[in-house]
Amino acid sequence: MEALGLDWSEDEIGATIGSTMGNILCRVPGRTGEGTPIFLCAHLDTVPPDGSIDPVIVDGVVRNAGGTILGADDKAAVVVMLEAVRRVVEEGRPHAGIELLFTPKEEVGLMGAYAFDHTRLEARIGYVYDQAAPIGEIILGAPSQNAIQARFHGRAAHAGMFPEDGRSAIFAAARAVADMRLGRVDHQSSANVGMITGGTARNIVPEWCTLEAEARSHDPETLAILIQEMLDTIGFAASTSDCTAETEIEATYRGYRFTKDEPAVVLAAEGLRRAGFEPATALSGGGADANVFNERGLACVNLGNGMADIHTPEERIAVADLERMVEVTLAIIDAARAH
Repeated sequence: MEALGLDWSEDEIGATIGSTMGNILCRVPGRTGEGTPIFLCAHLDTVPPDGSIDPVIVDGVVRNAGGTILGADDKAAVVVMLEAVRRVVEEGRPHAGIELLFTPKEEVGLMGAYAFDHTRLEARIGYVYDQAAPIGEIILGAPSQNAIQARFHGRAAHAGMFPEDGRSAIFAAARAVADMRLGRVDHQSSANVGMITGGTARNIVPEWCTLEAEARSHDPETLAILIQEMLDTIGFAASTSDCTAETEIEATYRGYRFTKDEPAVVLAAEGLRRAGFEPATALSGGGADANVFNERGLACVNLGNGMADIHTPEERIAVADLERMVEVTLAIIDAARAH
């Protein structure tokens, strides 16, 4: 951004969310009163890598030679947005106003976006590229998510000499997990237990165990039912194992739903067609920074950008898709100027 002569600022929310950085905002002024200003948002964090990240291009596809994630989620969006803005600036392309927003700690609960003062944005319509789907896919809706932390308390004892005196918190947690409805619950809902930690040593009956779980749904009533089921299962498993359990629930983010005729969707579809793609619509099972902005009254649409197998060692994206998304971005900017 500095190389392009653009001013940028970083807010001071890093310390409040446990990050080494804040949100970065850059404004590219357009022609006053001409068209619809837009903002483009991408997150700078990734899920934790289990090894080195060594990007290589093999047969036109960017992969990681280091055996862990590539980080295309969401660096692919970062590079596309910066390249599109470089083209706008260096080519002197007219536009109605562009704002770039780069957020931290999206992967752990959209924390950077939630901490950002959204009133700083002049644009009321925005886009994120954070959907592992073919270019052309417009996300009309995303689910709400609630997170559960449950800590089971048992009684420690020597596992060989006095096992009958112990109460295994790990056993209680395992019983709870085994009894939960997990995975794809229905066509619009899912549930997962992602982390379990507990115990002190192999030869001690574990007196504590913590599990981290979540549920998501496009239907708020279904989400409430799922969360209550999980809480009931945790309580029952603890009681039948002579343990106790403490639970905390966090409403991580709220879902949203667009119709095809809403301005942000219409603009995205027009931009895709200008770039040579036939728009298609879908619902997402994941959350993104778009959830935050829609919750706060800004129309923010998530677009598929060609990423594949995100959050895995097979994560990849074609160089051609990066180039195509630059053209899509420029086409949306052009379409916004005409609206």
